[in-house]
Amino acid sequence: MPRFDISTEYLVTTLQDLINTPSPTGNTDWAVSFVEAELESLDIRSVRTTKGALIAYFDGLRNDKPRSISAHLDTLGAIVAEIKKSGRLRLSALNGVSWPTVESEGVMVSTRRGTQVRGSIVLENGAAHVNKESGKAERNATNLEVRLDERTQSAEETSLLGIEIGDFVSFDPRFEAGPAGFVRSRFLDDKACVACCLAALKALKDAGVSPAQRTHVLFSNYEEVGHGGMDGLPEDVYELLVLDMACVGTGQNGDEFHCSICVKDSGGPYSKELSDRLRNLADRNGIELKPDVYPHYGSDGTAYWMSGGRAQVALIGPGVDTSHGYERTHVDALRDTAALVAEYLIED
Repeated sequence: MPRFDISTEYLVTTLQDLINTPSPTGNTDWAVSFVEAELESLDIRSVRTTKGALIAYFDGLRNDKPRSISAHLDTLGAIVAEIKKSGRLRLSALNGVSWPTVESEGVMVSTRRGTQVRGSIVLENGAAHVNKESGKAERNATNLEVRLDERTQSAEETSLLGIEIGDFVSFDPRFEAGPAGFVRSRFLDDKACVACCLAALKALKDAGVSPAQRTHVLFSNYEEVGHGGMDGLPEDVYELLVLDMACVGTGQNGDEFHCSICVKDSGGPYSKELSDRLRNLADRNGIELKPDVYPHYGSDGTAYWMSGGRAQVALIGPGVDTSHGYERTHVDALRDTAALVAEYLIED
């Protein structure tokens, strides 16, 4: 059995608060501030990088093979690409958005002047009583638009609201934790892993245990666009454990109830030595860790290696169904992930 008591209440509450804190790639300051405050409450020192990510520091009992952990705070979202003559908005995706899954979603437009404007994503000329082809049309970035909840019918009126091209648009997450243990929401990728990491750090603090090695924890903020993984990590890192959601779907070995370890993704195989150690560590602690291959996937670990990083890299995370859509996982997978992180941090 794992040696640490992972608080399910803390994990789920932290996840809910974090998910309800918007952080589309490029506009992550609120979420960084949230994690900063959580670390401070745990008496863990941290510093922001020049790019706006957050690094937490632990001295550790030794310094011969320093470790790092990463989990990303940034999520999918969009920016305003055009203010249409109708006053509505055309969007440009912040990577990975599956457009059919965001139709009818509520959104918040964050303006440069600091105001927030509500709206929703709808199909252009989408009334079924007006456009009989509306049900057959492909949903994409061209024909989906933001219908603002303001009295605007022209580009000029929308501009008077303070909305400009380049403003960030966040999607409503619709978080829900049910009695059967399921958690469903947008942006479990990767806020589920951030919450798991914080829960693991809290467990160590509550137990009065220090990490075995000097450790840096990177809460990155540009993973979704491919360049978050190298930010602020020291050159002498020996191992990097990446926390990111595990793929669930046809042909996959993982599921929503377990933590998975990715042995290979689109960037190639991860470090066999570190991956095998984590699998053995899971076995010793009664954690069923699912090995898997992710067919269309990249991580901060790949970005780290592509940037010249020399450490061994492994990737674990809770199984998440319908990734980049309306996602779902289970508290069993969250607890196992947090427990494995805690065990890894103290492993000799």
